[in-house]
Amino acid sequence: MKQKSKPRRRIFRKILLMLILLLVLSGAAFYAYSALKQEYTVTYDSYTARTGSISNALSFSGNLNLVDSKTYTASASGTVRTIYVSERDSVQSGDKLMRLSNGETIRADFDGRVNSISVAEGDEISAGANLIQIADFSNMQVTLRIDEYDIGEVSVGQSCTVTVTALERAFESEIASINYISASGGSVAYYSAVAYVTVDDCVYPGMQVTVSIPQQEATDVVILKADAISFDETNQAFVWMQGEDGELTQVSIETGVSNGNYVEIVSGLSDGDEVFAESKQETESAASGLLSALFGGQQFSGGGGGAPDFGGGSSGGGMPDFSSMPDFSSRGGSDFGGGMPGSGGQ
Repeated sequence: MKQKSKPRRRIFRKILLMLILLLVLSGAAFYAYSALKQEYTVTYDSYTARTGSISNALSFSGNLNLVDSKTYTASASGTVRTIYVSERDSVQSGDKLMRLSNGETIRADFDGRVNSISVAEGDEISAGANLIQIADFSNMQVTLRIDEYDIGEVSVGQSCTVTVTALERAFESEIASINYISASGGSVAYYSAVAYVTVDDCVYPGMQVTVSIPQQEATDVVILKADAISFDETNQAFVWMQGEDGELTQVSIETGVSNGNYVEIVSGLSDGDEVFAESKQETESAASGLLSALFGGQQFSGGGGGAPDFGGGSSGGGMPDFSSMPDFSSRGGSDFGGGMPGSGGQ
């Protein structure tokens, strides 16, 4: 009878050990899952309402182009007798530029500046040869490309500001004309508008500009950073303010003009009021250390939304390697060495 009961005790011990091991692994997995869910801690950032001005505007990009530019050519072959100007000279309409041997005198057609001279006095020229070029660098135009969503907000005569990107110089202008026939063949229709602008020195054709068309403006009003404002389920704007007891209280506000960065506060706040807004900051999960210890120094992050990476080394992904676990299938004895307390000598 003793010889038959001994294998049964060994099988029982193995089953018991398996159950204990499964309980330990299940507890560790549950703890890890719970800790991984604690990805964020909520803190509060403070903001201060202040008095200021705010406006919003439509913004378009474009390039400066010359309005008046002309290259003068010879009407017949001959010789250049006299050149009256030099490059970069300013000229007015009607000024003499050049005289040819055939008696022709080249005169400026508009106010501008000599951009280039292609010949010298005494040069033989043929009919059609380039002689001199003048351009008006003070008065330029910019063509705006406006999509179908914004064209309804743009009209002839609207004031606009033309800012030269490279120089950070701004010039006032207005919309001079709009072409309401779309020239685009894509899914979105685009229209063109033209604005003329008077510029100063160092502004040249081809430079990129931003054209801003003001929409709404509020002056000397209470304004607040947009990040400080929250909305409830009815889309009512509110902020958090600290009461005398130190607790945060929800305060409803009415908003006005917004430029996407700051918002006008029509009612609910005064200049100098301090408000608070939730700021969720991602933190390292408490489970990272546990899982790292369990699975050979792997790094675990609570963020990212994915499952932990159980991959070993460069193999990339996969489950942990349980190949070194004890062999519970053998009937010949325990692989744990020493057995359970009190198991020997049966």
